[in-house]
Amino acid sequence: MHNPTVKAGALIAGLVLLAACGTNKTEAGAPGQANGCDTSKGALVVGLIAPLSGGQSSIGLGIRNSAQLAVDQANEKCTVKGYRLVLQPEDDTATPQIGIQAASKLAATDSVVGVIGTYNSSVAQSVQPVLAGKNIVQISPGNTNPSLTIGPDSAKPKRQFNNYFRTVTTDAYQGPYAAEYLVGKVGKKAIAIVTDGKTYGEGLATEFTKQARELGARIVARETVSEKDTDFNGVLAKVKAAKPDAIYVGSEYPVAAPLSKQASEAGLNVSVMGGDGIYDQKFIELGGRKGDLATSVGAPTETQPSAKEFVAAYNQKNYADGYGGFGAFSYDAANAIIASLANTLGPNGTWSESQRAALRDQVQSYKGSGATGDVAFDQYGDSTNKVLSVYGVDNGKWNVIQSGTFTGS
Repeated sequence: MHNPTVKAGALIAGLVLLAACGTNKTEAGAPGQANGCDTSKGALVVGLIAPLSGGQSSIGLGIRNSAQLAVDQANEKCTVKGYRLVLQPEDDTATPQIGIQAASKLAATDSVVGVIGTYNSSVAQSVQPVLAGKNIVQISPGNTNPSLTIGPDSAKPKRQFNNYFRTVTTDAYQGPYAAEYLVGKVGKKAIAIVTDGKTYGEGLATEFTKQARELGARIVARETVSEKDTDFNGVLAKVKAAKPDAIYVGSEYPVAAPLSKQASEAGLNVSVMGGDGIYDQKFIELGGRKGDLATSVGAPTETQPSAKEFVAAYNQKNYADGYGGFGAFSYDAANAIIASLANTLGPNGTWSESQRAALRDQVQSYKGSGATGDVAFDQYGDSTNKVLSVYGVDNGKWNVIQSGTFTGS
C-alpha cells in the first residue's frame, strides 16, 4: 500500500522507473509472478471443478489449494513463456448437475487450457462429455471408478474420452486391495456391504466383493442407503441380524461416519471399512471409531520423499485447509497440464483453441516426477502409479497400516 505522505519527487521517480520497465513485464512482487516474467500475451486459465462447499468441501479445498500452489510456482518460474496462468476454481458441491454447469462455464472460455477435476466419479460422468465437446484436457485427482476410462465392460476395455486422464489409481485395484487386507490378512469372513447407490460407492463395493468372495468371505448382507440419510438404524438392524464381523461401506465420510457411530450405539461393535472417500479427518470428527479402516490411493503424502517439497511449499502458503488425501494428486495434475502447455507452445507460441488437440497429445505422453511419485498415463488415460494404502483409526487420527499394490492373490 502506498504511503499518502510520500514526497512528490520520489513518486515521480517511481513512475519513471515503472515506465522504463516496459509494458510487457510484470511488476516485481506481483502475486505468484517472478520479477521480469514476460506476460505480454495475457492470461491463460487452468480450470478446476471440485466440491468447494458442502459435506465434502474439506477434500475439495485441499484439491483447490494444491492446484493454486502449482499455478503460483509456474508463474514464479515463467514456465509458460509470454503468459500468466490463472486458476479458475468452480464449485460442483459434489452434485452432477452443478458439475455440468461448472464445466459448461469453463468450456465457454477460449482461454481455458485444461481442467483439474472432478473429485466425485458421479460428477465426472456428467462433466466428461461437456469438456470433451471442446477438446479440453481434463485430469482428475480423485475419480476412482474404472468405467470413466475403460468403459462399463472391464473384460473389453475401450477408452471413453481421449481428453480425460487421472493421477489416481482406480477401484479395480482399490476394492481388491481392501479385500486382500480385510479378508486375507485380518481374517474377516462374514461381511455386510452398505452403499449409497452412487457411481463411486457401487463400483468400489462391487470390486471389493469380487475379491472378498475369491478369498473365501461370505457377503451376509448388502444394503443401500441415500447419501442424504442421517438415520441408519433401520438398515443397521438388518445388518446386525446377519451377524457380520465387519461392515464395508461404499460411500464417502458424510455417510460412513454416522453409520459407524450408530452401529456402535446399536451394539454392532465391528470395524467399518471404506475407500478413499472416507479417508479424511472429517470421518473421525463425524463419528468414526477406533478400529475403523480405509484404503486410499497412493502412499501417505507426508511420508513420501517425493512430496517433501510439495508439503513444505503448501505449509508455507498458510492455507486455512490442509492438502488432505488428494492435494498431492491435484498438484501433480496441475503440473502435468502446465508442463504439457509449455511444451505445446514452446518459447514463442500463441495459444488458441486449435492448440487443444496438441496439448492433449502432450499430456498423453507426459512423464514427470511428482509429489505422488512418478506421474504418467497409460493408453486409457489411467495413472501408471498403482500404489495404495490401508489406514486405521486410533487415538483420534488415521494411522497408516500398510502401503503397496494389489497382488491378485
